[in-house]
Amino acid sequence: MQTLVIRGGNILLPEGAFQRDDLSLADGAIAGIRDAGGGMAFDAEGLLVLPGIVDIHGDAFERQIQPRPGVEFPIPLALADTEAQLLANGITTAFHGITLSWEPGLRSLRTWRALLAALKARAWTCDMRVHLRWEAYNLDALADALADIRDGSVHLLAFNDHTPAILRRCDDPATAAKYSERGGVSIEEFRKLAARIADFAPSVPEGLRSIGAAAREAGIPIASHDDATTAMRDEFRARGARICEFPMAKEVAESARAAGDWVVMGSPNVVRGGSHLGWASAAVLAEAGLCNVLSSDYFYPAMLRAAFVLAQRGTLDLTRAWALISTNPAAAAGLSDRGAISAGRRADLVLVDPEGPSVVATIAGGRIAHLTRDGAARLR
Repeated sequence: MQTLVIRGGNILLPEGAFQRDDLSLADGAIAGIRDAGGGMAFDAEGLLVLPGIVDIHGDAFERQIQPRPGVEFPIPLALADTEAQLLANGITTAFHGITLSWEPGLRSLRTWRALLAALKARAWTCDMRVHLRWEAYNLDALADALADIRDGSVHLLAFNDHTPAILRRCDDPATAAKYSERGGVSIEEFRKLAARIADFAPSVPEGLRSIGAAAREAGIPIASHDDATTAMRDEFRARGARICEFPMAKEVAESARAAGDWVVMGSPNVVRGGSHLGWASAAVLAEAGLCNVLSSDYFYPAMLRAAFVLAQRGTLDLTRAWALISTNPAAAAGLSDRGAISAGRRADLVLVDPEGPSVVATIAGGRIAHLTRDGAARLR
C-alpha cells in the first residue's frame, strides 16, 4: 500500500470549514483525517490543504501547439508542457477545450485527431480530458465527431457557433489575415473556404440535433457557449445543454440559474477585474450567485488566484470561492469522485501558502505531482 500523510495542515472539509489536522492518503484515495503512521509524510504546517482544481474549459494548450501563427510544435511535446503548467497551478483535472472547426490548421480535423491520439498514447499524471467544442457549421467532420463521442473519446460536448461572426469579418483585411495565419493558408483560400461553409446553414440545425443526441446517449455533459439571449439559452437547454458557458449578459445568467443550469465564467475575468470583451463581470455574477463555476478559459494561473481575489472582495469567503473551481465544476462534469476532501475520494489535492497565494505542492491520484523548493523541504 502506497501511503502519504499530510501533517498539520488546514484542511478544507466538505461542510465548508477549515480544520487543522492530519490527512492520510492510500493507494490514490483519501483514507481519512488521521495519521496512519509510517510511509512518507509532508509537513503542511501553515498551509491550506484544498481539493484539487477542476478546470472544465481551458484552451491555453493551443499556445503550446502554436505559439505563433503558423508555427506549430509536436502535440505530445505541447501536451507535456501543458500538463506541467496545470500541475504547477494546482489543476488536477483538466478538460481541454479542443475546437473542431472547418478552419484549417490549429482547429482542424487533422489537429483534433492528433490531439486525441496523443492524449491516449500515454498515462498522464493530471487527469486530462476532452471537451469537444463543436463548431456548428463543420458538417464535413460530423461523422468523425459522432464516432469519437460514441467510442468514449469525448468527455464533454459544447455547442459553438462562431461561423456567422467569422463570415461577417472576412472582408476586413486585418481580421481575415488573423484567421488565415492561424489556419496556415492564404487570405484568398480562407475566404473561399468560408464562402463554401456558409452554404451549410440550412443543415446546421440537423447537425446540432445529431451531435446532441449522441452526447445524451453517451451520458456526457453538454454545454452551450457565448449565449447572447435567453431564447438562445432555452434552445440549447432543450438540446440537453445544462451548462451555460460565458453568457454574454446578466439576464442570460439569471435565466440559466433559474432553470438550474450551471453557469461558467472565466477566472481571468475575475483576476483582471472584468471581461476583456466588455461582457458581464464574472466576479459580480459569482457574488450574486449567478455564476457557480469558474474555468481557466485561456490562462491556467488565474483559477487559484480568482478564488483568493473573490475572498478578498469580501462577499464570498474562501470556502465558497474555492467551490467555484473545484466542487462545482466536478459536479457539473458529473465527476462525483473528486472536488471535496472526504474518505474514498480521489486523492487530488493542492497545498497552498495563503500568503502568496502560491502552490507549494500538488498531489494527483495520491502522488506528489508538483513540488516547490519549500515543498521539498517539508517532506519527511
